[in-house]
Amino acid sequence: MIRSPLISVMTDAVAKAARSLRRDFGEVENLQVSRKGPANFVSAADTRAEEILRGALEKARPGYGFVMEEGGIVEGTDKSHRWHIDPLDGTTNFLHGIPHFCISVGLEREGVPVAGVIYDPIKDEMFVAERGKGAFLNNRRIRVAARREMADAVVYCGLPHLGRPAHRTFIAELAAVMTVSAGLRRFGAAALDLAYVAAGRADGFWERHLQSWDVAAGIVIVREAGGFVSDCEGGTSPLETGSVCAGNEAIQAALLGLLKKAARPATPAA
Repeated sequence: MIRSPLISVMTDAVAKAARSLRRDFGEVENLQVSRKGPANFVSAADTRAEEILRGALEKARPGYGFVMEEGGIVEGTDKSHRWHIDPLDGTTNFLHGIPHFCISVGLEREGVPVAGVIYDPIKDEMFVAERGKGAFLNNRRIRVAARREMADAVVYCGLPHLGRPAHRTFIAELAAVMTVSAGLRRFGAAALDLAYVAAGRADGFWERHLQSWDVAAGIVIVREAGGFVSDCEGGTSPLETGSVCAGNEAIQAALLGLLKKAARPATPAA
């Protein structure tokens, strides 16, 4: 695994936050049967993990800015670096006692994601990458899958949920992809979906209406694993647009084509 000072800072911070999340996750099952339910408890767990991450990263790299799910944007004195932090990606899974969630920390330099750490504290899987140094899962180098045909591809996606405006768009995209792929999966944690693309567990992934903290780390990890990442229109700035389409070169290009085709209005019959 990469042993650079930057990655050490990031993995140390994530490990500290993970201890808190693991402890809190152990309490969720007990809260499921209570009248009040675990929602407030999980919100507090999320905030607590973010505070741990911010404190550790601030101490190691004073001056860097932050973009955080809970704490919002914090401007730093160093205007060229910003951390993008999701202390609990997969909150709904966590809330329901489903052991599939992660901590995601990405570093942006001059608007470009340059380092990422995604950690699944239940499976003890640490995905890391730094620009130009490859991508790793724990101590093993990872690469995107080699499949080149959509008929062989398992594709991950995100479902628009309550309050999101994209249901009609997603249904069209879903129909386009499911008719030509080997299968679709929805696991509920976008950062882990990207990490799984990097590790070859998924051949492709797309989702809209994300935040920068959902994708900043995953963008670096996929690219350093030999994959391609754009937004869902093929643009080069998914960090800014909030949509992401990822895979190896062939699958990502095919997936983009399907998404674009789904977005076009049907031509009326003559």
